[in-house]
Amino acid sequence: MKTTHIRLCRACAAVAAVGVLMVSTLAGPAYGATVAAPSTPASTVPSPDTDTGFVQLTPTVAAQLDAAVLQVMRKTQVPGVTVGLWAPGKGSYARTFGVADKATGAPMATGLHVRIGSETKTFTVTALLQLVDQGKAALDDPIDRWVTGVPNGDRITLRQLAGMRSGLFNYSLDEDFDKKFQADPEQSFTPQQLLDYAFKHPVLFPPGAQFDYSNTNLILLGLVVEKVTGRPLHEVITQDVLGPAGLRRTLFPTGSDMPDPYAHGYTNQTASGKIEDATDWNPSWAWAAGAMISDMQDLRSWARTLATGGLLTSATQAERLKTTPMDIPGAGYGLGIFDVQGWIGHNGSIPGYEVLPVYLPQAQATMVIVLNTDVRYEGQEPSTLFGQAVTSIVSPDHVYPGHEPLVPSTG
Repeated sequence: MKTTHIRLCRACAAVAAVGVLMVSTLAGPAYGATVAAPSTPASTVPSPDTDTGFVQLTPTVAAQLDAAVLQVMRKTQVPGVTVGLWAPGKGSYARTFGVADKATGAPMATGLHVRIGSETKTFTVTALLQLVDQGKAALDDPIDRWVTGVPNGDRITLRQLAGMRSGLFNYSLDEDFDKKFQADPEQSFTPQQLLDYAFKHPVLFPPGAQFDYSNTNLILLGLVVEKVTGRPLHEVITQDVLGPAGLRRTLFPTGSDMPDPYAHGYTNQTASGKIEDATDWNPSWAWAAGAMISDMQDLRSWARTLATGGLLTSATQAERLKTTPMDIPGAGYGLGIFDVQGWIGHNGSIPGYEVLPVYLPQAQATMVIVLNTDVRYEGQEPSTLFGQAVTSIVSPDHVYPGHEPLVPSTG
């Protein structure tokens, strides 16, 4: 069974994430926890509440979570991970494991900045939907009303771009883009350069015909936001999204610098295939699709705001949450957001980092997982493995991304 996972990466974006694991070649102290607990038999863990589907976060459950996270770390050799869970009336769990810097051995911590990859898409689409609420743009506007030169631009709508149903080729799959990036990961790309890589390829299917995850879509939506507002995208998101949402430790960078304090990020998306420190790689190649930075607490707050529509009208939020089926059972993609087994949100992956901030409405529960690597484990993204391990314990009827093992895609 082919599966699709939401991943922004240098060379791929719509690929499988869950399957069999493989040992990476990560050097140095790959794991170690700031907490340590013995494994707890599953039979001693309370059953989830019948109304919310979520367990009480007791010390017993915390011990089992510790053991599960450490088990995934041992298999994947992830340097550092932070896991946070919060649910009204059920308690909370926030743990850090491993190291934030392999060179110094500095421990992972909850307040460290990380790059959030495709979680950026949720901010870009929110900025667009705010303009829809203001009557300045419409979801069914064709893209060529705002951006010219797009293949099928008279038929592809903003709704289809946000819902990953445009049929446009994903620029990050282009071989020439890949070679240019490999030559210098710290170089800067412009949005038009990214579109040029995409538009030299034929469209994949007629607009709206199917779901296909493409970073190209978000570059176009970022340009729409700029055209409608007359302001740079990073200013719009900072002033109109981050400010009203109360996110003070989240930013849309215009360069490669990471704000202190931060976790170093490690990737094998390198010319040699060896693992390198990607902390200072320039995220301009991802722009509206994946350039932003945040930390665990801001991601916690944003996951709830995103899922409940705190910055949008109820009608627009309802449009956002209308999903198109994905290849993962029990999963659908809306407008810059997914619903996977009841967990609503978006994950993010960019060289060096992965995040998984999601919200389970019926329990008002939030889960945030932050990693300082994107090194895969036999085709699987480690954030998905942690998400699956954690939700198997705390929400067994809503396991992310699903109960059955998934087979990695080759594409």
